[in-house]
Amino acid sequence: MIIVSDTSPISNLLKINQLRLLEEIYQSVIIPEAVYRELKMSNEFDISTVLIPGWIQIRQITDHNLYQSLISNLDPGEAEAIVLAKELNAGVLLIDERKGRKKAIALGLHVTGVAGILLIAKGVGLVPAIMPLLDELEHKAGFWMGIEFRNYILELANELP
Repeated sequence: MIIVSDTSPISNLLKINQLRLLEEIYQSVIIPEAVYRELKMSNEFDISTVLIPGWIQIRQITDHNLYQSLISNLDPGEAEAIVLAKELNAGVLLIDERKGRKKAIALGLHVTGVAGILLIAKGVGLVPAIMPLLDELEHKAGFWMGIEFRNYILELANELP
């Protein structure tokens, strides 16, 4: 299955030292050039060390018309990730931002985000619980999620207090 990622799932997992989950779940992730540039601009981590093993691949988009139709409402990483996912007929697009998710779904893409990745990781036994990871996402990565969404994720993980 082809997996394409936007910036936020990768950067947020890096910030909580859990990027290994992506590799263990998906084995290979493809990012567009704009996502690579956004990750490279971060002062919080060195993306080049992540790219050395080769499980994250960088690809160029070719459908510039679709890109142009998306860029007015989305940032370049989100727009390119959606375009690349469409071009590659990706099985999953990893994206967290609400506007990007809505556009991707409207284009027929299957999406998940960092919370979905954590649910998968727990389901396959890679992490014992996701509540501490959600707390880390909030405090270390500044990842915001509403209380209803957080409770929904914790309910799915059978961790609702």
